[in-house]
This record gives sequence, structure tokens and C-alpha cells, in this order.
Amino acid sequence: MKEYFFRFPEAWQFNIGSTVDDWIKAFSRDHREIFTAIKTAVIAAIQGINWFLAIVPWWLLIVAVAVLGWRVSGKKRVGLLYGAMLFFVGSCGLWEHMLETLSIVIASVILSVILGFPLGILVALSKRSEKIIRPVLDLMQTMPTFVYLVPAVILFSIGKTPALMATTIYAIVPMIRMTSHGIIHVDTEVVEAARAFGSTTTQSLIKVQIPQALPTIMTGINQTIMMAMSMVVTCALIGANGLGMEILLATNRTDMGKALLPGISIVIMAIILDRLTQGFVGKKEAESQ
Repeated sequence: MKEYFFRFPEAWQFNIGSTVDDWIKAFSRDHREIFTAIKTAVIAAIQGINWFLAIVPWWLLIVAVAVLGWRVSGKKRVGLLYGAMLFFVGSCGLWEHMLETLSIVIASVILSVILGFPLGILVALSKRSEKIIRPVLDLMQTMPTFVYLVPAVILFSIGKTPALMATTIYAIVPMIRMTSHGIIHVDTEVVEAARAFGSTTTQSLIKVQIPQALPTIMTGINQTIMMAMSMVVTCALIGANGLGMEILLATNRTDMGKALLPGISIVIMAIILDRLTQGFVGKKEAESQ
């Protein structure tokens, strides 16, 4: 009786782990052709982005980023700083690894926008959809990333495909939330004026609500990029090459020096992507006022 008082009774415990594993493995076997097709398409997309980035001369990419930084911030020294930061990554011998990481990040952000934007609109316009989707978003945002790495590996095996899927699941949440938030908080008087002039619900959404909500949506894209960048090292655990893999290998060898440079390179990428997208957000907000 004392054990029942201080310890949870074993007779009341259950374990569904093996059942879930068996179900996922069976689902993977039964739909192997579909998952193979998805894997082929994902790898082709990532390789296509990587190929495009690789054919751009390194100096041209640095110049383009420097000019973008200058145009977005309005300060030449900011553009020069961004160019110097990218030059530092190349000087560390990590240029190709950076392009591989950037390919996965770009692919996951594109997929997050394609899926998250319409879902955000659905959440904003439908109360029933909001009640269903918001708890799912809370679960996706609070669930440890390692939990959904496992089913991704079971379904697609190790490599870039499960890395992309896991990154998208983690990064899509702010895209959905910010899109719905922006559309919901559009000035109701503006929407009512559009309706008064004969606009349908779809027309007012496309011509009024989405343009008005664009700065908030751009903020969602910015947050999606940052969330995708935070998954770089985690995805290296399931075979995604790039800067994360370099950190993982250096960690396994307890080589602090080799782990430091890829880590700094990831920070540089995150800073540049964050500042550029924030600059675009600021311009959109200035245009809308």
C-alpha cells in the first residue's frame, strides 16, 4: 500500500510507443511509392537550388548581398559589412557547406510559405478552422524537434528529405500565425468600405486585406527563416550535409576549433537573412502608411 501511495502503480501504466512505431512502419511500407516520389521531388528541388547558387560566382554573390544590404538599410557601410562577413565564410573554407545549408533553408522556407500562407488565410476567415488548427500549431511549436525527426526518418530514410520535412514542420508555425494575425487585424472600416463598393469576399481579401496585412506577413516570413536556420545543426543528426554536419563532426571529435568556424558561419547567415528580410518589412510598413 505504501508503494501505491508514493509511486504511480505499474498496473495503471501503458506504453503506446511500439504500437505507434509499428503503425508508422506499416504506413511507410504500404505507401512506399508515394514517399519515394516525394523524396525524389524534394532532392531534385534542393539540388536545383544548390546548383543555381553554385553557378553564381562567389564574388558576384558577395557583391549582390552587399548591394542588397546597402539598398535595404540605406547605409553603404552596412552593405560592406555584409559582404565582408560572407567573404569571411569563404575564407574559412566553408563556402560550399554554406550553399548546401542555404539550399535546405530556402527550400523549407518556400514550402512553409506555400503551405502556411493559405492555412493562415483559412484560420483568419474561418472560426471552425481556427479551433482545429491553433491547437495543432501549439503542439508543433512546443513539441521537441527530435520527436518528429524519428517519423520523418522512418518515412523517408536519412538525408535531405527528412531534414526538409522536419524543418518545415518547425518553421511553418510563425508563417500561419502571422498571416492570420495580419488579416484579422486589418482595419474593419477599410474592409467595410470595400464591401460597400461592391467587392466580394474574395476580392476584398485579395485587393484589401492581404495588401494591408503584407508587413505582418513579411514578418512571418522573417520568423520562418530564423526558425529554419535554428534547425541546421539538428538536421545534421539525420544526414543533412552543410554547416550543421561540420559542427556535428567536430563535436563528435571534441574539436572546438573546427566547430567554432561553422558556428560563426551559421550566425553570419542568420544575421544577414534576418536584417535583409527585416529591411523589406520596414519598407513595406513605410509604403503602407
